[in-house]
Amino acid sequence: MNKNSKLFAVLSYITWVGFVVSFLMRDKEDTLVRRHLNQALIINLIGTVGTFLTRLGGIMALGGNILGIACLVLSIMGIVRAARMSEEPLPYIGEYTLFN
Repeated sequence: MNKNSKLFAVLSYITWVGFVVSFLMRDKEDTLVRRHLNQALIINLIGTVGTFLTRLGGIMALGGNILGIACLVLSIMGIVRAARMSEEPLPYIGEYTLFN
């Protein structure tokens, strides 16, 4: 584990910019940061879909808003777990891996 592991794990949840910075500057062998990057990527993708749904309007906007709230809650949970340096997976999305 790197001395910047906590920083990059927390930063990965803060918008796409934080994700990209953490992805590019991390230690490639750090499992803590890798787990949080995977979870943050899933949250960011779901949040992007939610934004598109919200912009469509109508009943889709309601679904987009619900996705946005879910992403906010999951991001806060992820930030807290990253600050504690915990590798415990987040509910619903923690089991999925998009990259190694």
